[in-house]
Amino acid sequence: MKKIELDIIQLSHSVTQSNSFAVVLGEVGGSRRLPIVIGAFEAQAIAVALDDMKPSRPMTHDLMKVMCLTFDIQLEYIYISKLIDGVFFSNLVCKKDDDVFEIDSRTSDALALAVRFDCPIYVEEGVLNEVGVQADPDEPGMGSEEEGSQTSELANTSSSLNYSQMTSADLQTHLKAALDNEDYELAAAIRDELNKRK
Repeated sequence: MKKIELDIIQLSHSVTQSNSFAVVLGEVGGSRRLPIVIGAFEAQAIAVALDDMKPSRPMTHDLMKVMCLTFDIQLEYIYISKLIDGVFFSNLVCKKDDDVFEIDSRTSDALALAVRFDCPIYVEEGVLNEVGVQADPDEPGMGSEEEGSQTSELANTSSSLNYSQMTSADLQTHLKAALDNEDYELAAAIRDELNKRK
């Protein structure tokens, strides 16, 4: 079985399922993409780590990382091993001392941990051959200019606030409040506005 390395290319609202998100994984050194539909909570968990946000209290995946490191367990890589009835199956490949363990995991949780451990993401070649798609150069986030970027598109929010008319100091205040309230979608929207001003 051959493993193909992937990077997270994009995180966006799913166009096929409401209240869901899609994480798009890109083949390292290749042009194939692997889109995976995930839930809103899991998307937030990935986005927070990608954007290096610091919530006031640890999220579940942050807690899992701290527990692993406390007991000297390192996440070596994650491995998307198979696809059954439209469901991706993944493994966490962990190492403690000289022992290597494979732990079954939901793919969304595995990705959230991979971002936190900054470890490689692999997919079984047969899975990528079966459901991978060729990148469309005209599609946003799929062209060569975006290759390797880690773009979060969680900025859509129902808030009526007009961030473009706020001062940077006000935005920082709202960002801190959003993080304290664990409203990561709102925090992402505010962060995006702050990034536009840099």
